[in-house]
Amino acid sequence: MSTIAPWRMIQRQNFTHWKALLAYLEIPESLISEILPNPRFSLNLPRRLAEKIAKGTLDDPILRQFLPSLKELQTSPEYSEDPVADKRFRPAPKLLHKYHGRALLLCTSACAMHCRYCFRQHFEYGTGDKLFQKELEAIAADPTLSEILLSGGDPLSLSNADLKQLIDSIANIPHVKRIRFHTRFPIGIPERIDEELLSILANTRPRVIFVIHCNHPKELDAAVIASLKQLQRLAIPVLCQSVLLRGVNDDLDTLSDLYENLINAGILPYYLHQLDKVQGGMHFEVSIEKGKVLMQQLSARLPGYAVPRYVQEIPHQRAKLPIC
Repeated sequence: MSTIAPWRMIQRQNFTHWKALLAYLEIPESLISEILPNPRFSLNLPRRLAEKIAKGTLDDPILRQFLPSLKELQTSPEYSEDPVADKRFRPAPKLLHKYHGRALLLCTSACAMHCRYCFRQHFEYGTGDKLFQKELEAIAADPTLSEILLSGGDPLSLSNADLKQLIDSIANIPHVKRIRFHTRFPIGIPERIDEELLSILANTRPRVIFVIHCNHPKELDAAVIASLKQLQRLAIPVLCQSVLLRGVNDDLDTLSDLYENLINAGILPYYLHQLDKVQGGMHFEVSIEKGKVLMQQLSARLPGYAVPRYVQEIPHQRAKLPIC
């Protein structure tokens, strides 16, 4: 008889309806008018993150990232459902190949949490072949590919059995030297880094790299860092990418605290992304001019290795473009 993994049980405690979340956070009725009641992109917030949110206000930097807001109805010709042109770079249904030497495998549409600024919130993942046969054939046929990124969704949404099958299949392609995970799972459900997963990662041939997504120092705690330490003990590099978000982390003290906390945990700040112009996300935009000022201030306050690259993805460019 199969048993449900502990992290799956924890995931089932996620808040998936705004009424339950607002009741838990003791939000007064006078603020409910600011909520988008029936969002197309559903609410999904781990309880662990909800526990870190200040009660009685909608201004908490964690809450702002996840609570559906009427501001999502704002429109602009600059904002679209496919802001980084993912659909134009698909040699196979679940494979994106934009940059030289690496391709991105869309493992799943599922995530540990739903960020309201997600640039793939409108992406049509479909169902299709869960064994990724077409994608693996495309990777095997292209000897220029030395690195495969596992993304989605979140690759850690897959079961350990499915992940092992996928990783083994990629590892059987000789020219693939690295497998890179892009994940937000450890931030919301650090229990996902379990012994079985660690064993899978420790016994794969390609070099494994983890890039977590974290935007605010409140998202980090001892349990999150301890889960990532387990990866580091396997000599797996752990990096962090963030998105510059209005009302969340667009000030010097917040970014400085975030990057210093990451460095103290042995996690390298990698990218600070300018917001992708996704439909529904324009209320999060911070001007590039302000972003440049923040980067100058960070460089004056922190050692160079603690300052990420400030970048923007421009469709049809062959790499993320540094802003400054």
